[in-house]
Amino acid sequence: MCRFQEPGAAEARQFSPANARRLTRQILCHCFSHGVACDEEMEEDRYPTATLPPWLTEADVDYLGAEFERTGFAGGINYYRNMDRNCELAAAWADAKVQVPTKYVVGGGEITYHFEGVKEYVHGGGFKKDVPLLEEVVVIPGAGHFLQMEKAQEVSNHIYDFITKF
Repeated sequence: MCRFQEPGAAEARQFSPANARRLTRQILCHCFSHGVACDEEMEEDRYPTATLPPWLTEADVDYLGAEFERTGFAGGINYYRNMDRNCELAAAWADAKVQVPTKYVVGGGEITYHFEGVKEYVHGGGFKKDVPLLEEVVVIPGAGHFLQMEKAQEVSNHIYDFITKF
């Protein structure tokens, strides 16, 4: 096991596998789907009985919770712990352009879409500069981070419409 694979303080407390079902429910029901940061929302008793959105079932929560109980959250957390190194490793491609036809679909409630400057970048020409073959930007209202689950048919339709052109 490498050092970065070792569980840290977050996994020992808030993101412990013992809390997996509750955390899964919180993350899917509240944090990402409502465009708010999860770090402040993950208090133990907050949203304990959140009503599931129509795109999510108790069976989904049970399955995902059981998987995170089995594997823990270290893999996902380590991505963020290693963010600086990830950027260093990707530096060689920092100015690379996406040179394939592209359709960008994002949920209107996606938290990163609301970060400062992102909407201006996506809609103001910066994104098109970096993705010269960008054909369309679609913002789906009423969807957040789990867009493909929240608006499955709409996303599938966008994908289908895009790929049938080729």
